[in-house]
Amino acid sequence: MEILADILRPKSLKEVIGQQHLVGENKILYNLVKNKKIFSMILYGKPGIGKTSIAHAIINELNLKAKFMNATINNKSDFDNAIIEAKMNGELVLVIDEIHRMNKDKQDILLPYIEKGTIILIGLTTSNPYHKINPAIRSRCQIFELKELSSIDIKKGLSLACDKLDNIKITDEALEYISNLASGDLRFALNLLEVTYYSTVDKNITLDIVKEINNKPAFFHDANEDGHYDVLSAFQKSIRGSDVNASLHYLARLIEAGDLDSIYRRLSVIVYEDIGLANPGLGPRLRAAIEAADLVGLPEARIPLGEIVIEMALSPKSNSAILAIDEALNDIHKGNTGNVPNHIKTTSKDYIYPHNYPNDYVYQEYLPKNIKNRIYYHKKNNKIEENLNRVSDEMKGKK
Repeated sequence: MEILADILRPKSLKEVIGQQHLVGENKILYNLVKNKKIFSMILYGKPGIGKTSIAHAIINELNLKAKFMNATINNKSDFDNAIIEAKMNGELVLVIDEIHRMNKDKQDILLPYIEKGTIILIGLTTSNPYHKINPAIRSRCQIFELKELSSIDIKKGLSLACDKLDNIKITDEALEYISNLASGDLRFALNLLEVTYYSTVDKNITLDIVKEINNKPAFFHDANEDGHYDVLSAFQKSIRGSDVNASLHYLARLIEAGDLDSIYRRLSVIVYEDIGLANPGLGPRLRAAIEAADLVGLPEARIPLGEIVIEMALSPKSNSAILAIDEALNDIHKGNTGNVPNHIKTTSKDYIYPHNYPNDYVYQEYLPKNIKNRIYYHKKNNKIEENLNRVSDEMKGKK
């Protein structure tokens, strides 16, 4: 039995929901189909937003010979057979889902036929092709990014689906809930609607019935793909930007995914990269929060993690430390080093011991001669660094 998502698969680009920047009138894919011409391409974006639907619509409108494959499921012999079929027909559209997982063997056998145009490739992926797809494949394809579907798009898809379901009655609250729960994933929304429809006797769908079946959002979060790293990136940038509410939102998404290890690692980076010397006491407090979270586990781990994330988001920020060490490393990479000054070498008798002097300080040169005036650390304008530098200047007798 065909599932609802397949029944609603668009037969033309005008039936595609969303993605008007690609399929709308006078947009790139619209014009290609209008001119009856298609090139190898990669469509990328989150699950359930129309990649496969666009591929189907293009193939149907142009009446092309096509074969649908999956980079992880189909083996090398399947790809060999596709090449034979392409040669027999003179041309074949090969739609490959999860193309970012296609191994080198499969890529090598396809490349010359893509180059000749015997195979027109339509690759589908949730991963950024600039990061995850072999450059040899990428250079032979046009790359198009699909955008997230809006709540209005999802509701439009659900409305079309309801027209296909006999005697369905669904409340506005239930439609709104499914739409919000889908988080832009139309396939998820259609599947949930279909399961709910067939799980009722009278086909009367209410909010309570939907909640009984599913109450977890379908946000895109695959620990092995870009969605995971997008959430981690947004998490760090929200803390760095001192947006406490956004910080808690992305923390909640990571907690919901059960990804405590990534939370621990990313917070440990943030506390030294973005907060740094503006609040150096946060490092040990973060360590204590991580130990507490690790000790109690989920769901209680959310409590110490939530508390430390709030403190980190509200904390003053400074990146002076990372800028300083990166500048020093840059000198090393460029060969700007020089010899260690003689008076601070291991065997030197000319070393001056600072603790023998007032304030435990005495001037002497520590940097190699050729970079003796190099300055790596530039203080930021926050109370902690101001105080550290003031104390340092007083120790050195500066006013």
